[in-house]
Amino acid sequence: MRLSLTQRVSIVFSVLLLACCGASAWLQIRASDLHDQEVIQALSHDLASHIVRNSALMGADGPRPAALRTLFGQLMAVNPSVEVYLLDANGRITGDDAPPGHIRRTQVDLQPVRRFLANEPLPILGDDPRSSDARKVFSVATVPGAQGQPAGYIYVVLIGEARDELASRLAQSTVLRTTLGLMAVVALLGLVAGLFAFGLVTRPLRQLTDTVSRFDASIRAGSEPVPLALSQRAAYTDTRDEIAILERTFAEMADRIGLQWRELKRQDQERRELFATISHDLRTPLTSLHGYLETLSLKDESLQVGERRRYLAVALAQSAKVGRLAQSLFELARLEHENVPLTLETFPLADVVQDVFQKFELAAQSRQIRLQADIPARLPPVCADLGMIERVLTNLLDNAIRHTPDSGEVSVELAGEGDKVSVVVSDTGPGIAPELRANLFRRAFSSGDLRRQGGLGLLIVQRMLQLHGSRIELLEREPRGATFRFELDAAPARVPLKA
Repeated sequence: MRLSLTQRVSIVFSVLLLACCGASAWLQIRASDLHDQEVIQALSHDLASHIVRNSALMGADGPRPAALRTLFGQLMAVNPSVEVYLLDANGRITGDDAPPGHIRRTQVDLQPVRRFLANEPLPILGDDPRSSDARKVFSVATVPGAQGQPAGYIYVVLIGEARDELASRLAQSTVLRTTLGLMAVVALLGLVAGLFAFGLVTRPLRQLTDTVSRFDASIRAGSEPVPLALSQRAAYTDTRDEIAILERTFAEMADRIGLQWRELKRQDQERRELFATISHDLRTPLTSLHGYLETLSLKDESLQVGERRRYLAVALAQSAKVGRLAQSLFELARLEHENVPLTLETFPLADVVQDVFQKFELAAQSRQIRLQADIPARLPPVCADLGMIERVLTNLLDNAIRHTPDSGEVSVELAGEGDKVSVVVSDTGPGIAPELRANLFRRAFSSGDLRRQGGLGLLIVQRMLQLHGSRIELLEREPRGATFRFELDAAPARVPLKA
């Protein structure tokens, strides 16, 4: 079973707390034991010296073993916690009063003995003859020999076998069990209090986890993400609470996801409407083209030459219309989904306007539409992509001429405005209906077909100008029809060279 973060951290906290309590208890017992050993060794520091100074124990040839054994038995009877041994100069045990079979070592390490005689800091632990590996506090004194050389040592173990047995029995007593029980209760209370405090601290994190889970569930269900309400702690912007900062950051991220979700939904709806509208606009010329071609196929022998040419002219016109629409769709897709590079160059915008006017000169004359250009005398050149700007003006003039009635007027006004050059294209047509203006430069074609909203040409114009860091806008100018305006960067002025 997989545990949650709160459960895993709680388990780790519990283990660490119990480990710390155990280590603390062990260290306390160890420190108390070392303190007791130091006190005992300090109090009995000169015990071995007193034994050596007893003249009845020393003979002309050295210690008297029988007298020493008698004294050892008396000392151990008076103080059962001590054990007295006689060592030779090499540390071998030569005298003791231990019961048979209790001596486990025949020699004592003299290194602790020398440290004790050198008065080094206590406690100093030495070998216990009645154990194969134990070390205990002791008292030791040199036994003088002939010519001032030490004949051996009186070695007194201050915590003997009897005291160890008594301590082992007391370890199982009611007092010790009560003490350990109280320590366990204190550790348990600390654990419960720590887990409770930890639960209070992590409660905001659990609440945030629940909020994130609900938000994720709403996303998976396909419904619109609901904006998250911030808690009182997370509402303060100057808080240092990491969880509150995380909550506020996630709420902001959720809001952005909600906006993106609504934008994607809007774009998907626009895409559906665009496909439906394009299908409608393609169906009409294709149906007409198919009809005329079918008529030519069925009545080829009975049609007059004039009728045949008229049918072919209509079919060619409808085919050209389908081709232009397909080309516009391809160009719009390329502008929106590819990283189209700009070829920036400096050129006079007035020349481009005149070139575009020449394209539509015959079409305008056939309908008696006047093309008017208002260009100031000292207009600075612009820095832009020449091909794209020519396409922008071509699309705008094409829309303006198509929507301008006969004997109307289409005008282009250029003006320098600081480091910008503004372009205004207007016509005397019926203008754009108010209900179509909001979605004029967006893919929203539910209110009419492509021709009523300016066609794909305006979308292409908008995307090309966006690549130049500009935007196109619809102006309110009465009594004119539709008026569009955009700006281009003026080319930097050249600094004249000094003579």
